[in-house]
Amino acid sequence: MTRSLSAERPFYTLDISRILTRASARVPTGIDRVELEYARYLCQHEPDHLEFAAAHPLRRFAVLPYARAVAFIEAIGAVWDNGIDDGGRAARLGKALLHGVLVPRLGRSAEPHTRTTGRNVYLLVSHHHLTRPELIAAAIRRRHGLFVPMIQDLIPLEFPEYAREREPARHLRRIETVVRYADAVLTPSEATRQSFLPYFERAGRSIPIWPVPLGVHLRAASGADSASDAETGTVGRRTHPYFVCLGTIEARKNHLLLLNLWRRLAQLHGDAAPHLVIVGKRGWENEQVIDMLERSPSLRGMMEEHNSLPDTTVVTLLKGAKALLFPSFSEGFGLPLAEALALGTPVLCSDIPVFHEIGQTSATYLDPLDGPGWMQAIETLAGLPVSGKQPVTMASAPLKPDQILNWPQSISRALDHVSTFVSNSTVSGGH
Repeated sequence: MTRSLSAERPFYTLDISRILTRASARVPTGIDRVELEYARYLCQHEPDHLEFAAAHPLRRFAVLPYARAVAFIEAIGAVWDNGIDDGGRAARLGKALLHGVLVPRLGRSAEPHTRTTGRNVYLLVSHHHLTRPELIAAAIRRRHGLFVPMIQDLIPLEFPEYAREREPARHLRRIETVVRYADAVLTPSEATRQSFLPYFERAGRSIPIWPVPLGVHLRAASGADSASDAETGTVGRRTHPYFVCLGTIEARKNHLLLLNLWRRLAQLHGDAAPHLVIVGKRGWENEQVIDMLERSPSLRGMMEEHNSLPDTTVVTLLKGAKALLFPSFSEGFGLPLAEALALGTPVLCSDIPVFHEIGQTSATYLDPLDGPGWMQAIETLAGLPVSGKQPVTMASAPLKPDQILNWPQSISRALDHVSTFVSNSTVSGGH
């Protein structure tokens, strides 16, 4: 996809606060991946129209030394792509950059390596420090720029029962900050855009809200072999049929449904039952799930739990799985679904609007409360006798062109919106 050109290209201030605070993590979350991929893309395609900035936890915002920021982005990308042990280099670089935000070193310029003309755009693609409107205001004032954030979802406000107790109030503060200061907003789906619109309508503001699907990692999108046996170890090498579930273990992800189904599968089919591989860190409000993971005799030998795995290993697992299982009650997007489809792996997912946006006719949709339907679909894909009377009809339609975007395609589409908006903008919006 080719970036559109304008008479005056934007000058981007990309906030990388999120990945700096995650510099010691060996595996990225979905939002970590979004921020990293935007940083990589802008480094490659807009190096002369780019600076990096960050907010320190002690409430200071500053531009980062460009070369050091690029070195950190390359280092953390290598760790997250391949799961390598870099001896703590990425963590040290991230810590030093954050310390520099708090205590700028005398005589060291934090200005970009080349400052060109162009309307400044402050781009924040994580939710980091949106609860601190004073930092957002400081970032906007710095170059009298346009503020374009990405809102991933409104789940804590729509489904507060699935969030930590304090999170709905915190997320409302984030949304209020965006409604007050944003000149335009990116969302990963039309479903999120529709959830967001009423907040602007109540505030009497009308600004562009662009739904742009998130990308899948190039390694997944290419479908190429992603890791050797030495890299994946026994996790990536298996002969027994298995299904994969990716995502943080929390009530919203509906792991409890799958664990109850697997206990039933073991009872009905014994050793012929497929295995279940769960990949995701343990989250919150998940006591029943953890009890089953740790104490259910029926699941021993039938289920594996991995709190974190390198991207390369996850891709290998997806390519060998009978299907990805994604029974969530709500999502802002659903990267695992897009990644599985990009690899040609069948998907069984919840019948919710955002999954239809991604999967279209290439995924099989099931009510997240329909245990018998999920059971029949899993048995069908595993080649087992179906326990129900009416087997589920499985999706078999091929992917459509542009149904799944890789990261360059996704980011190019988003920045095309920004570039066109900047070209047509004559006022800075509501701040």
